[in-house]
Amino acid sequence: MMIYKLSTGDEVHRYDKSIVIPFKGERKVVSSGPLNGGYREDLKYVFNNDSNPGAGIACTMKGETYEEHMMITATELGLDGEFASGLCTAASMDNVSIKEEEFEDVKVTAIVTGGIDVNGGRAGDPASYVERNKKISKLKLGTINIILVIDADLAEGTMVRSVVTATEAKTAAITELMAGSMYSRGLATGSGTDGIIVVSNPSSDNKLTDAGKHSKLGELIGLSVKSAVKEALFLQTELSPKYQHSFLKRMKRFKVDEDILWEKYKNICIHKKAQLDLTKAEFINSVHKIERNNRLVTLTSLYAHLIDELDWELLSKEEVSLECINILNEICSNFDLESPLSGHAKLNINDEDSKDQIISKLIDKFILIITLVAGVKRDV
Repeated sequence: MMIYKLSTGDEVHRYDKSIVIPFKGERKVVSSGPLNGGYREDLKYVFNNDSNPGAGIACTMKGETYEEHMMITATELGLDGEFASGLCTAASMDNVSIKEEEFEDVKVTAIVTGGIDVNGGRAGDPASYVERNKKISKLKLGTINIILVIDADLAEGTMVRSVVTATEAKTAAITELMAGSMYSRGLATGSGTDGIIVVSNPSSDNKLTDAGKHSKLGELIGLSVKSAVKEALFLQTELSPKYQHSFLKRMKRFKVDEDILWEKYKNICIHKKAQLDLTKAEFINSVHKIERNNRLVTLTSLYAHLIDELDWELLSKEEVSLECINILNEICSNFDLESPLSGHAKLNINDEDSKDQIISKLIDKFILIITLVAGVKRDV
């Protein structure tokens, strides 16, 4: 069915787990898609396809290569694959976000689907697959896909610049949500399989040459993409400021979860030669009772950012260690718990410790304090 009509006259249709835009006239297209990617002026369609076969079922390629897969997909959608370019994702097309921004006679529309809970990553993270001669040994789909339609006539270089601006806007949206990478302790900058298609209208009398952040066009691209990315992520996985208001969510990228806390709780009891006061179910329930405590989330956010500052070498290990201990003591105070930490020496930091070793110690101390807090029977 048609779900949106663009200012160019083109219609956005959703069918067969896809978003399809047939062009009403000539269009300039820059696509990162494997099928007819790059800069083209002869395309008749662009599309975004959900290749997820269902919950718990692995995505499989329909051809020998990603390009062949997309050609087969285009044909199944009733399109002439020679004149189509598309993107692939595991996100549902029912969760598409369409956001339009305009100024005077310029309209920019971002059509976005996305999910980074499985495939979120940070530029420079360890790779998850290797490609040789167009064949990919492993492909993991999460993906933020952007189709950006600009109702103006853009020069070729300007279209490429619009990809840069849109990518920065996508990353801004993700970092504002403090979404973590699944492959490192860093904040995500996208997913490992993100795609983008930019469409401009050569029939427009308005010819533009700049899509950078200082230009009005750049502003419109930034606003529409950032807004659409945030809404698409919310619709797909409920990622939002409210969802992220949790000490578990803030520390997930540091591998802090219920199971890690439970193991720490058991080890503490064994070390003290004491019986477990709480069963695993009771302990995890206690963790979730404090998970969204306002003060705890605030202090955890500061703690995580201090680790980032050390990781980025913006603060020294001495500065970060001292303030992290202060935060852990404050967490204890907030829950009327006597802190087992008293001063910098309790981290057992040595001059020869590497940055990774110090960060590991900081994470271990956080796990210790949260375990002690959660291990107390309470009604909150």
